Amino acid sequence: MSKILIRGAKVLGGEPQDVLIDGQTIAQVGVGLSADGAEVVEADGKVLLPGLVDLHTHLREPGREDSETVLTGTRAAASGGYTAVFAMANTFPVADTAGVVEQVYRLGQEHGYCDVQPIGAVTVGLEGTKLAELGAMHESAAGVTVFSDDGKCVDDAVIMRRALEYVKAFGGVVAQHAQEPRLTEGAQMNEGVVSAELGLGGWPAVAEESIIARDVLLAEHVGSRVHICHLSTAGSVEIVRWAKSRGIDVTAEVTPHHLLLTDELVRTYNPVYKVNPPLRTERDVMALREALADGTIDIVATDHAPHPHEDKDCEWAAAAMGMVGLETALSVVQQTMVETGLLDWAGVADRMSFKPARIGQAQGHGRPVSAGEPASLTLVDTAYRGAVDPAGFASRSRNTPYEGRELPGRVTHTWLRGKATLVDGKLA
Repeated sequence: MSKILIRGAKVLGGEPQDVLIDGQTIAQVGVGLSADGAEVVEADGKVLLPGLVDLHTHLREPGREDSETVLTGTRAAASGGYTAVFAMANTFPVADTAGVVEQVYRLGQEHGYCDVQPIGAVTVGLEGTKLAELGAMHESAAGVTVFSDDGKCVDDAVIMRRALEYVKAFGGVVAQHAQEPRLTEGAQMNEGVVSAELGLGGWPAVAEESIIARDVLLAEHVGSRVHICHLSTAGSVEIVRWAKSRGIDVTAEVTPHHLLLTDELVRTYNPVYKVNPPLRTERDVMALREALADGTIDIVATDHAPHPHEDKDCEWAAAAMGMVGLETALSVVQQTMVETGLLDWAGVADRMSFKPARIGQAQGHGRPVSAGEPASLTLVDTAYRGAVDPAGFASRSRNTPYEGRELPGRVTHTWLRGKATLVDGKLA
């Protein structure tokens, strides 16, 4: 097996060190390391992180390969520094059986850019009326541990309770898309001053907060785990903070775009800013940043949602909801959390690798950068500054809200168990 010597990297943002990879594992971490015949990567003070883990990715395959495939999505993930992604279940067919989740899992293994862990649907067809084959998906080769109807809310309290009870048997978790459906009928954007001025249907904060409040109480009642997808309001933060103080086993994620963008951008009527949950207010953005910093929000997850050009280049009301995010997530986190002093790089590693791996039980990921650990690593040039050019994306889709915006940081190298998937910013 080949040896790779990463020279002078700031491991988790600390003092420069050398890291020697031998085969699939980290052999040594120290100063002044050498190894005969090793390929040398001069890190020059770049930051070395454990490979990033995304608990919330839409790969679209099977069924919408015009948007994304497992291959293009995992190439995008490798470009963004990810070594593992969890693929959401809202495909066609829906990932609600052992057969579909095994198909997605095996495609990830075949392509080799990134480990793909399928997320199983909570209910058959995402219809919210009958539990899917949760046990069969868990016992399949894909070993599903996370279940979600993302894109739709499990709004029936009895179904949600039964799902929480079921996954408890094998330590699984239900990831909830918190959206009370009746309160968001016809919603186009965040309900507030801007929606009133634009005359667009509002998506009120209480539609998210009421479901989160219900679900943390259900999780407490049955003694199970619940994870809140793309939390977006200051009120949701307060509910999760209260639930954790009470000892309820709840975790939560925030997307990069909810850490940076506000509903003021909707004034452009550019559908690239149309997303679910919607962009919120500046007050919400600040609350989300503080909650991610203090640990109330556990992780950053991309909600990478690729769409073909024709689904976004249309009038606002007809446009699909969602943004791509795998290739820009770390840059947004650097700008909003590191350069504001809210998190250091060890904190970024915690929120984007260690904790998401732990929540999703991603074996071999989210591990320390130390001898004997899997060599799944990400090298970041934090001094880089540049405008986002979606033409260079590895994703099949280009629906990014950051086109032309200058963002800091660039992933230069990604290794998956010692195999380079990104070298000098180019896919291997």
